[in-house]
Amino acid sequence: MKYYVGIDLGGTNIVAGVVDGDYKIIAKASTKTNCPRPEKEIAADMAKMAQQAVENAGLTFDDIEWIGIGTPGIANSSTGIIEYSNNLGFKDTPMVKYITEFIGRNDTPVYIENDANAAAYGEYVAGAAKGAKNAVCITLGTGVGGGIIIDGKIYAGSNFAGAEIGHTVVEVDGAQCSCGRKGCFEAYSSATGLIRMSKEAMAEHPDSLMNKMAEEKGKVTARTSFDCMRAGDIYAKAVVDKYIKYLAAGITNTINIFQPDILCIGGGVCNEGDPLLLPMKELVAKEVYTRNSPKNTKIVIAELGNDAGIIGAAFLGRANG
Repeated sequence: MKYYVGIDLGGTNIVAGVVDGDYKIIAKASTKTNCPRPEKEIAADMAKMAQQAVENAGLTFDDIEWIGIGTPGIANSSTGIIEYSNNLGFKDTPMVKYITEFIGRNDTPVYIENDANAAAYGEYVAGAAKGAKNAVCITLGTGVGGGIIIDGKIYAGSNFAGAEIGHTVVEVDGAQCSCGRKGCFEAYSSATGLIRMSKEAMAEHPDSLMNKMAEEKGKVTARTSFDCMRAGDIYAKAVVDKYIKYLAAGITNTINIFQPDILCIGGGVCNEGDPLLLPMKELVAKEVYTRNSPKNTKIVIAELGNDAGIIGAAFLGRANG
């Protein structure tokens, strides 16, 4: 059996996992990222977690084929440099070089990729997109992340910043996005965007059940509008309908551009299930350019959750092969 290490570097946590040839995570180790702090300190902790995961698996680095890293930001897979990551405060960080030094194994290859791309690759090799030739994965979280697989390869673009699906516009001159543009898919279809729209509706309709629920729970979450819609609040239903309309628009745009076999969506919002998925799929089916085609993109829910990034990172050696 061959074994691989995948490291998921996030703004909050560093998680390393040992993955076997059947795409199963057999051991993990994690620690807090504790940003901001010097990049070399973070790299040292990444190496430490990789070593700990290998030990937890009852293995040594003699058993490991390679190490893969998924990181936020622009990750140059050719040079091993994280060119820019606003979440981590990195600029031109030679991460592959650091990890190789801290692991102390020049004979163990280290690969690096954007975290959303790594997660998409994980779903492609072992999850909801398994068996597809072309796939797109969209994650609805604090932002909207994207990963694109074309002919079995990760598509990162000529500058390693491809697949920023969240920063395509669905409402010209719409809500301000963190990227500097207005009206981005991310500004409307992320959990952050859903919370913003809920708060706007709550301010406009003080008698909405959303206000009462937020007061009881102490905050507005991405669940607030869905929970209140189920309780019969018409204003919450209007928020959910608006959210689904923009989500369908962004997904339709993505399908029209890439025409993948499978488009999988993940993130906490997807836990809403049919109240989210059924009306969204209905809108996409009406709007997609290939609506009269006998073969259309299959829209599915991501299967691997937080493990997608670890599994995808662990198989970056294959993606770069």
